[in-house]
Amino acid sequence: MATLRELAQKDELLTGGHRACAGCGAPVALRMALKAADTPVVVGCATGCLEVTTTIYPYTAWKTPFIHSAFENVAATISGVEAAYRSLKRQGKINREIQFLAVGGDGGTYDIGFQSLSGAMERGHDMVYICYDNQAYMNTGIQRSSATPLGAATTTTPAGTVMPGKPQTRKDLTAIMAAHGIPYVAQTTISHWNDLVTKVKKAFAVKGPAFVNILATCRLGWQIHPADSIEVCRVAVDTCFWPLFEVENGKWRLTHKPREKKPVVEWLKRQGRFKHLFTDQNRHILDEIQADVDRKWEELLRRCGEGSS
Repeated sequence: MATLRELAQKDELLTGGHRACAGCGAPVALRMALKAADTPVVVGCATGCLEVTTTIYPYTAWKTPFIHSAFENVAATISGVEAAYRSLKRQGKINREIQFLAVGGDGGTYDIGFQSLSGAMERGHDMVYICYDNQAYMNTGIQRSSATPLGAATTTTPAGTVMPGKPQTRKDLTAIMAAHGIPYVAQTTISHWNDLVTKVKKAFAVKGPAFVNILATCRLGWQIHPADSIEVCRVAVDTCFWPLFEVENGKWRLTHKPREKKPVVEWLKRQGRFKHLFTDQNRHILDEIQADVDRKWEELLRRCGEGSS
């Protein structure tokens, strides 16, 4: 694994000067991820926050070949480019190594682009898919997605007298991707740079498809101060709401185990989207969220062959 000094000396393939909000986790995630690449990278990006803030015509923040795809088909787009590359390589028209990276938010990954993603993984394309998971359709107005946690207030699940935020728990997309039997799947976040870069480097190294799910803050949708972006993700890991693990050739492995598992309210109370839960009538939802986190954490420990927490 490269040291922090070595990574800092590598070229920035996603430059500053883009239009993302201060404190946005998406460009932080991709800047780190691209540091893991040792060969040229072709990037495809689904419509979403990252695309619209980094490629406002006539400008671009990308120092890579870049393809803007529709919301729903970035995995299909990059799988097609990768297939063309393999054909050109067989014909002797290309002789250098190139990596292929598809990027989407949770809306374009968990929901609208899920069948495209699943198909690309099943077909076995040699590509990496990164989801920057900010847990809602943030670009179009903070609407709920299947990545949105139970109880979170969004514009389509507003907290009020009719409903106390989103009534469903979030989809576990990382486990769903592992169920595809692909060579490499990982879950990480922007607060743990070493974990993130190491996992993306592994994803680039495997032959075949790889998927990396990165928790990335949205300071508007999460209602946090921009300066707290990294710390909020760190607490997500410490509370085991967002555990860090990888699935390599079917073998599950925990890559970080908190010394002390904090209660999930430590993560929830830092975000305005959950403030309505801290009332007498909604406190039972806090208990439901904690029970869900505990159940999933124990299940992950079993899958990873770890002892109970």
